[in-house]
Amino acid sequence: MTRGLVVAAYRRHYDVELDGGAVVACMQKGRSLRIAVGDRVQVARAREGDVITGVEPRANLVFRSDAFKEKLLAANVTQVAAVVAPDVGLDEELINRWMVAAEAAQCRFVVLANKADLPSFAALRTRLAPYEALGYAVVPLSARRDPAAVRPWLAGQHTVLVGQSGMGKSTLINALVPGAAARTTVVSEALKAGRHTTTSSTLYALPDLGGDTWIVDSPGMKVFGLAHADVDGLAHAFVEMRPYLGHCRFRDCRHDAEPDCAVTAAVAAGRIAPHRLALLHALTREAKAPGSRS
Repeated sequence: MTRGLVVAAYRRHYDVELDGGAVVACMQKGRSLRIAVGDRVQVARAREGDVITGVEPRANLVFRSDAFKEKLLAANVTQVAAVVAPDVGLDEELINRWMVAAEAAQCRFVVLANKADLPSFAALRTRLAPYEALGYAVVPLSARRDPAAVRPWLAGQHTVLVGQSGMGKSTLINALVPGAAARTTVVSEALKAGRHTTTSSTLYALPDLGGDTWIVDSPGMKVFGLAHADVDGLAHAFVEMRPYLGHCRFRDCRHDAEPDCAVTAAVAAGRIAPHRLALLHALTREAKAPGSRS
C-alpha cells in the first residue's frame, strides 16, 4: 500500500503520481469511491494492476451535476479560473455559475480574458466589467503569445481551469507547461463554437511558481449544473447579496415574493443585478428538483 496524488482521470481509470515520484495507471476499487484529479489517494500495488482503495479527506470538491449524473472536475482546489475569449460565443450564464461554484467551495474566482491581441477584445473587456464591479479579478492575456500575465495569479494556488471549448484552456496549459502536449482547439469560424478536444481532467505541476502549485485542465463545457448545491447556503455564494442576508422579515425568506425582503429591495434599488437574483432562483429550483443531491 502506498499513497499518491491523482493527476489524470478518464472515467474509472486514473493516473496517480506516487509519493516516490513514479506515475502509475490505476483502476478504482468498487464503484462507491468518488475520485477526482487533485485527490490524495491510497493505492494497492499489485502485479495484475494497481488499484485505488481509498480517498483521503479533501478540503473541497468542484463538480457539476444535474438530477441524473455528476462530473467531477477537481478536488482540493483553492482557485477556479474561468477562461473566456472574444471569438467564441460567450455564455455569461456559465460564468455566473462557475462563480457560484467557486464561492460554494470557498475558492478564489478569477476570470482569465484570453486572446487580448484580437481586435474584438475591447468589447469583451466591457462585457466583463460587471464581474470586476463584484470584486473579481479580470486578467487580460494572450496564451498563444505570452502567458506571463497569469503567472502571479497561479503562484501558490491549486487552480482548476473552466471554460467553453475554444476559449484557449489547453493553449494556456501548453504555454505554462512546456511538453504538456495538451491538445488545442480549432475554433469553427462558421459556427463560432469550439470543438471539444479535452476529454479528461489533467493536473500539471508548476514548480517554478512555488513547490505546491498546480493547475487542472478540465473538459470544455456547455452546461454547468449545480443540482448538488446546498439550498440554504446558495444565497451566500452571491457576494453582493451577503450584506442583506438576515435582514428580511422572515428568517426562511427565499428572496422571491415574500414581503419586506431585503434582497429584492436591493434589486429594486439597483444594488443587485436582476439576472443574479434570477440565477439564485434557478439554482434553488435545480437543487430542489426530484433526484437532486442537495
